[in-house]
Amino acid sequence: MTPKGTTPKKAPAHQPQPPLSRNILLLDIERYSDRDDVEQAYLRRMLYEITDRTLIAAGIDATRRLRADRGDSVMELIDANTSLIDLLRALLSETPIQLRATNRKASTSAQIRLRAVLATGYVAIDENGWVGADLNFACRLLDADELRKALKRSEDDFALCVSDPVHRGIVRHNHPGIPAEKFHPVVLDGKNGAMEAWLYGPVPAGEGGTPAPGGHAAPPSPAPTGEPQAEPPGTASGAYVHGNQTGIAGGTFTAPITFGDLNPGGSR
Repeated sequence: MTPKGTTPKKAPAHQPQPPLSRNILLLDIERYSDRDDVEQAYLRRMLYEITDRTLIAAGIDATRRLRADRGDSVMELIDANTSLIDLLRALLSETPIQLRATNRKASTSAQIRLRAVLATGYVAIDENGWVGADLNFACRLLDADELRKALKRSEDDFALCVSDPVHRGIVRHNHPGIPAEKFHPVVLDGKNGAMEAWLYGPVPAGEGGTPAPGGHAAPPSPAPTGEPQAEPPGTASGAYVHGNQTGIAGGTFTAPITFGDLNPGGSR
């Protein structure tokens, strides 16, 4: 009972924790909802085992990570002081090894194939879970159609996408066990717009992927016709150069050179 003349004390408002820098690892099981309850329970156990073995191979013990279960996927927030090089190297080597070993012993209906995303960023943790724009971005990469298609093409039962900061900080430096040439830039379609990222593996035949800014995608070559290419109207034996061009050297041009649109603001 509150004494007369006094005001009851209010419960202290919860103070949100400040966001902390974390390495973000997400793994998701392909076609999980197509399986029955028994198969789903088995696949979840295999997902946890493969994730644990991958992180152990990277030198990351349970005290340096937090796990959140999402049914068909798992989310790991990892201490930013752990080695991102070791983690990426383990994803490229240990994860496919574990998948092959697991699937060799499993029935056809219990085969497990995984999509993975490795990103970095700031995440806040409160009594209700995890929150942060960087975490949202990683989740959208995981759900992108291009990553799903990459898994369908994969012979390792595994497809990996890394965020642009991970590529800039780690991949492009070509550390042992992390072949930079096997990552290609893409712009993935997300519900809030385009997302720049890097997919591991070969570029699909006949597709270049949509290159991210700073990427190097070769322009399509014109199909050979056996006939000289017609000059754009109005060039009068000159040279026509459209778009951004680099590496033009040598030779002598005696005719006019036109850069860009012939009729700026109008049709060619």
